[in-house]
Amino acid sequence: MKIYTGIGDEGKTRLLGGAEVEKDHLRLQVYGTLDELNSFIGLIISYGSTDPTKQKLIAIQNDIFRISAYLATPEPEKYDLQPAVREEDIRQLEKWIDQTETELEPLKNFILPGGCSASAGLHVARTVCRRAERHLATLNREFVMTKDILIYLNRLSDLLFVLARFENKETGEADVIWRNR
Repeated sequence: MKIYTGIGDEGKTRLLGGAEVEKDHLRLQVYGTLDELNSFIGLIISYGSTDPTKQKLIAIQNDIFRISAYLATPEPEKYDLQPAVREEDIRQLEKWIDQTETELEPLKNFILPGGCSASAGLHVARTVCRRAERHLATLNREFVMTKDILIYLNRLSDLLFVLARFENKETGEADVIWRNR
């Protein structure tokens, strides 16, 4: 299979099943942003994140890929796709959030993105995740998607935030406190 098709030269791409859409189609906005998120997560892993964080991030990368495949498929019922997100996927993120928070000092201030490399990267990933969530909210108004994907992304951004704090704690870096003049 060739990596290039020439379709993109005209500002179009194909969805799973062959339908051609414009490169700026809402579906592509969502799964393109998820691809960006997945790439940032790979970068964070390469920074040397702690093993507990690394294992979570690898599982999340697989989830994001599955969600992207679902979003790239206009008629998922025609294909043998697993559900994009299951209830247990959301519960797993919530479990990881709750477990990680027990290892952190309670938050008393707003914090700025920063600290160690993995933490700073996780904050970037969190903001990219929020952008994907906003794009998905727009897509849901035009094409009804499963609400579970929106819930998953919302929980994921929360998890990325607590993992950023965890990485700072594990490396001895302090969270960067926001100071209001």
